[in-house]
Amino acid sequence: MTSKRTGYIFVLLAISIFSIQDALSKHLGSLYPPVLITMIRYWAFTTFAIALASRSRGGLLAAAKTKRPVLQVLRGVLLAFQIVIVIFSFAAVGLAHSQAIFSSGPLFVALLSMPLLGERVGWRRWTAIIIGLLGVLLILEPGGGSFDLKLLIPLASSLIFAIYVISTRLVSRDDTAMTSFFYTGVAGAVAITAVGPFYWTTIAAQDWVWMLMLCITGTTSHFFLIKAYELLDAAEVQPLTYLQLVFASIIGVVVFGETIGLNVIAGSVIVVCAGIFTVWRESVVARRKAKSPEPPSSQTLT
Repeated sequence: MTSKRTGYIFVLLAISIFSIQDALSKHLGSLYPPVLITMIRYWAFTTFAIALASRSRGGLLAAAKTKRPVLQVLRGVLLAFQIVIVIFSFAAVGLAHSQAIFSSGPLFVALLSMPLLGERVGWRRWTAIIIGLLGVLLILEPGGGSFDLKLLIPLASSLIFAIYVISTRLVSRDDTAMTSFFYTGVAGAVAITAVGPFYWTTIAAQDWVWMLMLCITGTTSHFFLIKAYELLDAAEVQPLTYLQLVFASIIGVVVFGETIGLNVIAGSVIVVCAGIFTVWRESVVARRKAKSPEPPSSQTLT
């Protein structure tokens, strides 16, 4: 079996488990505070992050060594906050509708890369971004007569996650991937544990089974995704991640009885196509920059 084929298998496993994780989050999020769910989930995730870091080259000390401590902590806290919003979105908006809006993430990353990373985006990516944002508007359907303000929840989550991705790119200039993964778990766990006890609610015995499954899926999905990135480029992984939208829609309709309008389907297709093109174009420009002897500041990302 080739390494790329193995990488694709890891991606599919990760996406499938992420979809199950989302369903569990929606179920538990409708019964308990999202902050509480996130805190318990982070305890398991942080244990996994520390165990993985301890087995890496240099151990925990090497993983904890960072040149950007403030930014590393901030991005860890930001992701914990974003997960709280995601769980709340699943419970309030639904799996299918939330994932449709979450798929706009790469478009927001491309937009924010200009002011935050100093990148220059050419007309091709600008066109994809504009078309993709029109797809988001189609999903939101603001002119439908009765705009649902709850749809702003997944939209806010997408923007926050885009900022997290941008901050991850910034720290990657100085720190290793293991260091970033370590701080994602530890900083997020410390932050959410500081506020989680205030939202403590007695969890029913049968729901602890679902909570345990959520912790297991949260850990294994990240593990498979890490293994996938060891074998594949981001441009090869990203298109497959949109399968999570398909899986979430199926689970939402079959398990939770959600309904999907034509505007959501059409808007999702537009957003996914624009997102795939944006990620692909970004990888093309990155390879071109790597081969070019000119300094990055003299080039335009098109």
